[in-house]
Amino acid sequence: MKHQQKLTASILALTAMFAGGYSMAAEEKSDHPGTAGAEVRYMGAPTALGDGNMSLHPNGPKITPEEWAATTKTYFERCAGCHGVLRKGATGKPLTPDVTQPKGTDYLKAMIAFGTPGGMPNWGTSGDLTDAQIDAMARYLQHNPSVPPEFGMKEMKESWKLVVAPKDRPKKPQGTFDLENVFSVTLRDSGQVALIDGDTKKIISVVDTGYAVHISRPSSSGRYMFVIGRDARINMIDMYMKVPKTVAEIKIGSEARSVETSKYKGFEDKYAIAGSYWPPQFTIMDGETLEPLKIVSTRGYTVDTQEYHPEPRVAAIVASHEHPEFIVNVKETGKILLVNYENINALQITELEAARFLHDGGWDASKRYFMTAANKSNKIAVVDSKERKMVALVDVTKIPHPGRGANLNTKAYGPVWVTSALGSDEITLIGTDPVNHKEHAWKVPKILKGQGGGSLFVKTHPKSKNLWVDAPLNPDTKISQSIAVFNVDDLDAGYEVLPIAEWAGVADQGPARVVQPEYNKAGDEVWFSVWNGSDAESAIVVVDDKTRKLKAVIKDKRLITPTGKFNATNTKEDIY
Repeated sequence: MKHQQKLTASILALTAMFAGGYSMAAEEKSDHPGTAGAEVRYMGAPTALGDGNMSLHPNGPKITPEEWAATTKTYFERCAGCHGVLRKGATGKPLTPDVTQPKGTDYLKAMIAFGTPGGMPNWGTSGDLTDAQIDAMARYLQHNPSVPPEFGMKEMKESWKLVVAPKDRPKKPQGTFDLENVFSVTLRDSGQVALIDGDTKKIISVVDTGYAVHISRPSSSGRYMFVIGRDARINMIDMYMKVPKTVAEIKIGSEARSVETSKYKGFEDKYAIAGSYWPPQFTIMDGETLEPLKIVSTRGYTVDTQEYHPEPRVAAIVASHEHPEFIVNVKETGKILLVNYENINALQITELEAARFLHDGGWDASKRYFMTAANKSNKIAVVDSKERKMVALVDVTKIPHPGRGANLNTKAYGPVWVTSALGSDEITLIGTDPVNHKEHAWKVPKILKGQGGGSLFVKTHPKSKNLWVDAPLNPDTKISQSIAVFNVDDLDAGYEVLPIAEWAGVADQGPARVVQPEYNKAGDEVWFSVWNGSDAESAIVVVDDKTRKLKAVIKDKRLITPTGKFNATNTKEDIY
């Protein structure tokens, strides 16, 4: 009996060695209320993001608890979108200790401060981060990443708020504005969107949302505007109200980027869907209330090496016009999911293999082919939404970043779809007509040279002869504060540069990056955000598309760090 007791004690001691130490005190104290310390170690319960727990590496530099907490928040807000919540890399490079420690603190500080031509922002010279914040970040990155908590149905329902029930909402539009020409403008650092009347250029309302809204998506009917913050908070804004406001909201995780609504005939606005970066999953919700209905994990194996990935984040989501399906990009595994929502209790998902690090994309002019960037694989994946299959993987330049892209009808190559890039000055045209221009379909017939790398968006309109290309992440302020514009009928003529930030009158007040051209409903104006620091004046510049001359500058003390802009009609109708 004594021998058995000694053996049991030895086993417990060995278990303690591998589990990180065992004590009765650990059983009484746990970072997870209601879960004993031993159970936490056995189950591998995660550490809450930013809750003060420090994942120190034994070889990492000194960092205080206060610096850890503040830098975790900064990393989540500024860095996780490119480098991953677990810092394993995607658009950006991996930032785990095995990579960062050999670089050293001084190297990391320089990289963070000055950025790179490949798309890494210059967080220091732009004024976004202080020297102290950069120093703390350089040390923080040499330690182990914190693991954020899972987020399931219980947490979603606890966060869900039905502010105004459908029966209590207006039956018809109450405002005097044209709701088809409203711009939903992200106010990045204030955690809001500004709804701006495209006709009067006046702010209709400013709505509190999640942090750094990534996209705004109108419902199929145009009745609602759905916005999603990087903190995974979704707001459903009723545009029929005299002063539009949130009628429902929910949080679907710790970090997210995408939201969309069903568009197929007979299912218009029945469902909303949102994809999260963490946890790696997507959630289907009721289209009128945001009540969460189904959660689907995206964890799985990569398309190339067939390795398991713990953090395959959901990037772009679009609604098919051909079938009752959502098309879901799974970033790290390189898989595109066709999610049929006819019966969500017997959900059918078709898995297409594309390439790793899928990001954003949009439709070709026919709205049949989904063109999407696999950015770190330097490819554009083409999905035939009608036949429900992959058509092509087109090689493009370094780190394509199209936004939703731009559709041109060229004389030489027929219809083409366009992407710019983070890592080079190349603007790539891809043929999209396999019937009348078969020789150019899914090939690159032409590459234009832009101002430089660091581009996030290209934009045109069916009624326009202009192709606009931004470069807000280029480290050269002359480039990041201007816009390049090409003549669609004479692409070989090169581009004209317009000094958008100078026109706004805010170029000397901060970084003043010019980002995301967006057309109005009529297609005769193009709007640009002049994205300045949170303590500086920002603006929106409106240019006459035909003359390329300044038409208006919108300034308001409420326009804090404006970035993305989404015109209701163009976004709803997939016009770009």
